[in-house]
This record gives sequence, structure tokens and C-alpha cells, in this order.
Amino acid sequence: MDGGEAQAGHEARLSTAVVSRGDLVDTEKVDGKLTYDDVREVWTGASGVVTWAPKQGRTVKRGGTLLKVAGRPVTLMYGGSPMYRTLQSGESGKDVRQLEENLKALGYSGLTVDDEFSGATETAVKEWQDDRGLDETGRVDASQIVFLGGAVRVREVKAPEGKRTAQGQPVLTVAGTARVVHVDLDADKQDLAEKGAKVSVELPGGETVKGTITEVGSVAETTGSGQDKQTTVGVDISLGKAKTGRLDEAPVSVELESERRENVLSVPVEALLALREGGFGVEVVDGTGRHLVPVRAGAFGSGRVEVAGTGIREGVKVGVPAE
Repeated sequence: MDGGEAQAGHEARLSTAVVSRGDLVDTEKVDGKLTYDDVREVWTGASGVVTWAPKQGRTVKRGGTLLKVAGRPVTLMYGGSPMYRTLQSGESGKDVRQLEENLKALGYSGLTVDDEFSGATETAVKEWQDDRGLDETGRVDASQIVFLGGAVRVREVKAPEGKRTAQGQPVLTVAGTARVVHVDLDADKQDLAEKGAKVSVELPGGETVKGTITEVGSVAETTGSGQDKQTTVGVDISLGKAKTGRLDEAPVSVELESERRENVLSVPVEALLALREGGFGVEVVDGTGRHLVPVRAGAFGSGRVEVAGTGIREGVKVGVPAE
């Protein structure tokens, strides 16, 4: 045979596959966890004994109660700027507009959404305070409101009922409501993760969904010591609208693209034969019979291997084990 004899057993090949041209993608699986995005701690300007705290896993939306201190609710409102001062008649700024936007979204009418805390704003604030069981002062401060980017899911209660909290102390750890996969990727493998890249995620039940890398950490984090020392970068993956259940911190498997070869010839891996004299070959099947042809093997991926060699072209049939 051309190229020398293959190792025993290739004579038993009874089926064929076709040499095809296309992109060859090699992947690597890494461990991740299914969680929620945008984890952060929540502070409030309220001081006193906590008289109510939410349960872990509870979702709080605009106008909802994050916790109660001395019987008075601390309310979640949406916005990108923190509550850093007392807002009252005569004040102006983006934080005033932020407050007015929330009041209007909660159904309090009669005010104009702008940067000015007007008399109409004060009236709306008093109505809101009355509905919340607060003193109707017409002034709002950090003991009454916490501004966050959107609805949140409670991950940890740092100030449970009965605990005294003071201004500036974290009371909750929360996350957003969007599902993400987080991977602590070995720093040596960070080239596998590129923002915007598509990945496959195997969920706890065995279902596979598509995801997109949305964030790749720029700073490596080292944990452990000695032989257990590990340096990783954080990678976040969005799952879009995929149904993932409600489990938090559930383990998942993430398939990352490690190499892509474009427009190459490839055959199924099982078509590759090890030659006695070294190297590899494939058994070409044509009208004259079967011929062992030496090939140069390249990248592997998706159960196929890149091949090149004399007579190897798209559409050529090669031998593979029968099923």
C-alpha cells in the first residue's frame, strides 16, 4: 500500500466518510456557576434596630421595601446616582430628577420631571411619605431611599431583625435579576475568553444553551496558598432569555473556543490511522479500491481533524469504522 502499512485493524473498516471543507473549531470545557449579575452591597443612612428584613432570594422592585429600621421602611428607587444628601424644596440637580422620575413611575402626578425640587415635588413627596407610613416632611434622605440600577434579588441579609445598624454599615448583599454564568478562569487560559464570543453552557439538568461572554476581568485574583494557590480572572456570560431555573450558585460546564481554523479540509477523527513508520494516514476509498494515503494532521475540533496530503481534496471518501 502507498505510504506503508497501517497498524493492524484498519482492514476491518467497512464504512466511509467524506473529506469536507469548512471551519474547524476546537473547544475546552471549564467549570462555572449559574448565578445573577451585578452583585453589590447595600448601605442605608438609617440607624437603629432592624425590625424587618427580607428573606434570601426575595426580589425587590421599584417602590419596594429593602428593610425596615425602627419600624420605618427603606425604599428601593431606580437610578445611577446614590442618595448622598437631603433633597428638599429649593434643591436642584440630577439626583432631584432621579427622585422625580421614580415618583412619577410610582403614580404620583402633578409634578414636572426636571432638575428642580419644586413645591409640586414636595407635595408628591409628602403623598409618598404618607403612603409609606413616614413622617410627612416633604424632605427625602438616605434613611428613606436607596437608589440602585434596577430591581434586585437579595443574596445575603447582613442586618437581620433585631440587629442594630448604623449609618454607613452594609445591610444587604444584592444582585440584579438577570441570569449569568460566572467562571473563575485559570489566568493561564485567559486567551480562551474574549468579550462578545459565543459559548455553550451545560446546565445542571443536562440541557445545553447558548451564551455570550459579556465581561472578562482585567485583574487576576489569587486564592489559596502553596500547592492550592490559584490565580484566576473572572468571566461573566449572559444567557439571554434561556430558561435556567432559579438555582443560585449551581455548577455548570462552559465550552470555550480554544482554536479556530477557517476553510480547511477535515475528516472524522476515527478516519485517522497511525502508520508504523510514524505519522498518520487515511484510507481513501475510490472506484479502484482502498488506498492508504499519508496525511499531515492539523487542528482537532468537534470530532474532526484537519488533514492535508497528496490526493486529499473535498469530496474524497475515506474509510471509518462501521457503527
